[in-house]
Amino acid sequence: MKVLYQGKFLRVEAWPTPQGEREILVHPGAVAMLVTDEKGRVLLVRQSRAAAQEELWEIPAGTMEPGEAPLDTARRELFEETGLVGEEWRYLGAFWPTPGYASEKIHLFWVPRVSGTLRAQSEIAEVRFFPVEEILTLARQGRGDGKTLAALALLLAGKIR
Repeated sequence: MKVLYQGKFLRVEAWPTPQGEREILVHPGAVAMLVTDEKGRVLLVRQSRAAAQEELWEIPAGTMEPGEAPLDTARRELFEETGLVGEEWRYLGAFWPTPGYASEKIHLFWVPRVSGTLRAQSEIAEVRFFPVEEILTLARQGRGDGKTLAALALLLAGKIR
């Protein structure tokens, strides 16, 4: 393995594979939170995404700090982005959003109960609860992201109770 690029947050490495060297985007890992309310709505945050060149609606999420446990990251990020504190946390598992070229692994949590005052914080433009049908419309319009769709798929499949 050799480092091809080192940025402030990410690096690109060349990894050997049976087919030759492969460029891999090395990521520290992340968490995402599926926050639902008593009406079955899902909390989304509107955030500017440079790579998409637009603002996207997503479930709250964030990057893990070195040595930080996924649940600790999730608690921190939920409060930082929304002003809310999770009263109940359930680990749903982890997934690789783009394993063909990135090492990022996202740990997904369900948060069925929260407290606090809902407000956009840090880099978040807006925060609100959406009915599932509206999220599906955003997805069809290309205004969603993979982690949100993965969480929504679990919710719609009845895998979250």
